[in-house]
Amino acid sequence: MRFGVVVFPGSNCDHDAWYATSRNLGQESEFIWHDAHSLGNVDAVILPGGFSYGDYLRCGAIAKFSPVMKAVRKFAADGGLVLGICNGFQILVECGLLPGALIRNRGLKFICRQVELSTVTTNSPFTCQAAIGQVLRVPIAHGEGCYYADGRTLDELEAEDRVVFRYVDNPNGSLRDIAGILSRERNVMGMMPHPERASDPLMGCTDGLAVFRSMVAAMAVK
Repeated sequence: MRFGVVVFPGSNCDHDAWYATSRNLGQESEFIWHDAHSLGNVDAVILPGGFSYGDYLRCGAIAKFSPVMKAVRKFAADGGLVLGICNGFQILVECGLLPGALIRNRGLKFICRQVELSTVTTNSPFTCQAAIGQVLRVPIAHGEGCYYADGRTLDELEAEDRVVFRYVDNPNGSLRDIAGILSRERNVMGMMPHPERASDPLMGCTDGLAVFRSMVAAMAVK
């Protein structure tokens, strides 16, 4: 399987995502510069977190205009797997690939610590190797990670089994404890926690590999 990791100005988690997919999983993985007009021959795209490109306006509001996002939108429309992590989740929301919004954390403070996520659904290419109710320990690092949507959208996400992860102990005020969601077509997922930072034994935890292993398994049966 070939992963494409998009590199935005100021990224600091792109190499983490590349390492998790290439070194920890042994898959092919390559970087894609934000100014590229093509994704090349990839099976999945990761929009990483950890950058501050345009965050002075609203997280992801500027990055969504990067040329590569046109290719990402087409890739998603054609059924390609797209994973947005932290700021990547914010971009997916800003460009309309996922519903809702990410707003300032409850308490208005930046939060950086390990959290526990409960797996809500395994009916997705991102969690097919996990178990419903399985708890994953992964870190968060965000100031605008509070997931917000109107009641109708929240009801639809739950009714359509599109809530992927919930916080066990909600750190940021996200409505209904939502930590990750799917697109209606189920091939796009956004999550605020960082699975790539919990994918190597040297980091003390490999729970995040469940997400990447699921993507590989999903592609294997296509």
